[in-house]
Amino acid sequence: MQFKEGNIMRTRQELKNQLRQIDHKGYKAYKVLEGEYDFGTYRLCIDHVQGDPFATPSRVRIVYYNRNIIRAEYIEKKHRRIAVEDALLRRLHRNLRACTDRERKGSGKSGLVTACRTCQEILERTAMHVSSDFIEARIEVGFPAFGRTIAAGALEAILFDLLPEVAERTFSAGRTIAAATGRTTAAAAFDGQRMQPYGRNGGQKQQIYGGSGGQKPLQKELQDAVFLADDQQFIRDELVRHGLVAFVADGSVLPRESGVSQKPMKNAVVFESPESLAVTMQLPHRGALRGMGIRRGITVIVGGGFHGKSTLLKALERGVYNHIAGDGREFVITDAGAFKLRAEEGRCIHQTDISMFITNLPTKADTTGFSTENASGSTSQAANAVEALASGSSVLLIDEDTSATNFMIRDERMAKLVSDEKEPITPFIRKVRSLYRDLGISTVLVAGSSGDFLTVADTVLQMDCYVTKDVTARAKELAVSLTEEKTEKKTWVKKPVSRRRIEKARVHGWDTISLDKNEIDLRYLEQIVDESQTAALAYILQYVLEKMADGKKTAAYLAEEATRKLEKEGILSMTPKNYGAGAAAMVRKQEILACLCRYRLLA
Repeated sequence: MQFKEGNIMRTRQELKNQLRQIDHKGYKAYKVLEGEYDFGTYRLCIDHVQGDPFATPSRVRIVYYNRNIIRAEYIEKKHRRIAVEDALLRRLHRNLRACTDRERKGSGKSGLVTACRTCQEILERTAMHVSSDFIEARIEVGFPAFGRTIAAGALEAILFDLLPEVAERTFSAGRTIAAATGRTTAAAAFDGQRMQPYGRNGGQKQQIYGGSGGQKPLQKELQDAVFLADDQQFIRDELVRHGLVAFVADGSVLPRESGVSQKPMKNAVVFESPESLAVTMQLPHRGALRGMGIRRGITVIVGGGFHGKSTLLKALERGVYNHIAGDGREFVITDAGAFKLRAEEGRCIHQTDISMFITNLPTKADTTGFSTENASGSTSQAANAVEALASGSSVLLIDEDTSATNFMIRDERMAKLVSDEKEPITPFIRKVRSLYRDLGISTVLVAGSSGDFLTVADTVLQMDCYVTKDVTARAKELAVSLTEEKTEKKTWVKKPVSRRRIEKARVHGWDTISLDKNEIDLRYLEQIVDESQTAALAYILQYVLEKMADGKKTAAYLAEEATRKLEKEGILSMTPKNYGAGAAAMVRKQEILACLCRYRLLA
């Protein structure tokens, strides 16, 4: 947390006086407000004031005193603390929406009050931090202006009326606004409003709880979040004991509402495990939970088009993260190191050893240290595969539809027509078993048209109208012998990274970041699920290039070093004070390495 006890703190009256002195002055006069102010139950920290009403909103923190509000046992373990912070951030959002449901007036972003948006996944974020002493929330506020003239009265209403009310409703363990501030008008307008339900039946109204403006009492909300996190963490721990790479609970809702929504589809077919793959876990809070265990090794998912193959894989892909209650995938839990592998034409590759898959190129290019500014489908997927291995991934998730065909398979007829010595690509199908046997890397693969993968599969699942069937025995009857090749562990990513100064890191949506004027395309990193993760990658790359790179360490080594720092010190340790690219959310080593490897100025 950025607050330090030695900081000079002013009173709320001093802030009010300063506001009235700068009223109607030029917009840049707002800069004098930067600092920390005592608001009684919390401290208001104005960290960065925007230079223009049309610029990115100002950065403000509320540092609320944690006076027995958050129970000590709720933050003693990392998974519990993250769940508490996530629940508080969602509570903050609901209260901001309820208290700012009014027309904004003024220039640009005047009057905008918002916090980091949340998604269906539960992520560690800089937007909310809880310790034994403080609860810290980061908020963006558009300081009001008409033209470029300060509208101090409008900002006074935000800082002295709206934010105290939102803070009290979000963090108070039982007090009402009337008791805390003596104000009842806004509270009366707010009380009784129904919060948007997060439950599976999205159209049903949620129960109204008394005394807290229509939302759950704080302690109930935190307890629910912590208990769910305990159950999810228990399953993650049990994956190892049971020899599984993933678990999909019976009753899970895997289809999503639409292509642009991650909410669960209404009236969808719920998941049910085939009896042969069923595993029952005794969760600490929920109790017995039955579901499908996907074993280590090679699992192939087959079925007709539109029967749910890719839907299951997509759920597994996002199962590396925990999900909120009511998402439908709360108990779809995948090994945290699973990586979604696909082709990515046009990406750059820096001195990467792809010789496991590609050798003897007609151009005589050295594939033990392969570089290109415009990779093909096969070379990009080969590079993606070895980068995943270099990042420590234990599971590869692959969909035939997004893969390069010549990277994945080479059928018998083609092998007879074009001999092996004339074909530089060793297809993935010849490596998949040895990846598991020699390196312990499991694969979950969706195959819609190629039956060759049935030969190498340990488990074959058929999706039939979203019903999962174990057809392993039948698949074995159809399997034919296949040539396999040994795989050895190597130093796959060899390019040393030079130190460089980055003036500005920016985020453009969730799929692109720019370091100065150099863009990094992240569209095909499908396990980036939130724009805040993209912001985190921008900050991490800037930090790594400026402070860790030395011209000797490889990208893989730097990703490992950055991950250790994040795990030890948290995401704030690499986030600049004014977090200009937005609030950050935790990312995995896999995405850090992938992002570094896509930076075209890596040298």
